[in-house]
Amino acid sequence: MAVLKERVDRLEEALMRLVYVQQKTEIEIQNLKDEMKAFKEEMRIFKDEMKAFKDEMKVFKDEMLAFKDEMKAFKDEMKVFKDEMKVFKDEMKVFKDEMKAFKDEMLDFKDEMRVFKDEMKAFKDEMLDFKEWSKKNIENLNRQWGHLANKLGTLVEDIFAPSIDMALEKYFGRRPSIVDVKKLVRKNGKSLELDILALYPEERRAFVVEVKADPDRTDYIDLFLKKLEEIPVFLPELAAYTVVGIYAALSMREETVRLLTRKGLYAMVVRGDIVEIVNFDQVAERKNFGK
Repeated sequence: MAVLKERVDRLEEALMRLVYVQQKTEIEIQNLKDEMKAFKEEMRIFKDEMKAFKDEMKVFKDEMLAFKDEMKAFKDEMKVFKDEMKVFKDEMKVFKDEMKAFKDEMLDFKDEMRVFKDEMKAFKDEMLDFKEWSKKNIENLNRQWGHLANKLGTLVEDIFAPSIDMALEKYFGRRPSIVDVKKLVRKNGKSLELDILALYPEERRAFVVEVKADPDRTDYIDLFLKKLEEIPVFLPELAAYTVVGIYAALSMREETVRLLTRKGLYAMVVRGDIVEIVNFDQVAERKNFGK
């Protein structure tokens, strides 16, 4: 795309230069016409003066011989001038022919540019359609992968658990001291299951990762928030900890990410072969966390 844009920019620049040259040439031609008109007027005045001069010559017959010599020199100069004018007219004819050919080439160039622009527009439309198609297919593929992994019970263990150490180190400065996967706590006949629990005892921070195959359901987010509130009840040793929620999936919609940001939850997704928190800056600013 960058190469095509550069070529279009160059073509537009060349077109502007050609238009400038054409306009400049037309102005020079108009100036030349004005000068020729002025010259003809001067010649007319000169002829009137010659008529008066002839009348005066009747009185000055004795000076006619010297005057004839002068007239002969003048005629010679006029002949040279006429020859020069003929050459100039020939050059002007050639120039006009060249200008006509140039105008024809410019018309062809404009037609080619119009066709090129139409082709570029069609290409851009095709690329937009392809990007939209690719995005939908990737989302569907990730969703199907998530459903399959969830059914097999391996989405947490195979995808997020092996990467959580590096992800937390990348975004929060260092790796956690303790990581529990599929932590199940029972108390008073009730149970609490945490997909991933990562602890920083020195800082009294606990990161709870909730992994979902279908993350765009808003009720899942509400249930996760409720689960975070229940942690001090089931794990009283974490009552003095700052609990940070991370909502994870293979992929999720933008509106889901925005909702998580408003709720103060980090959104973690898979990109390529790594996991990333896509709203880290926004949520970290709210919580005043970071490296």
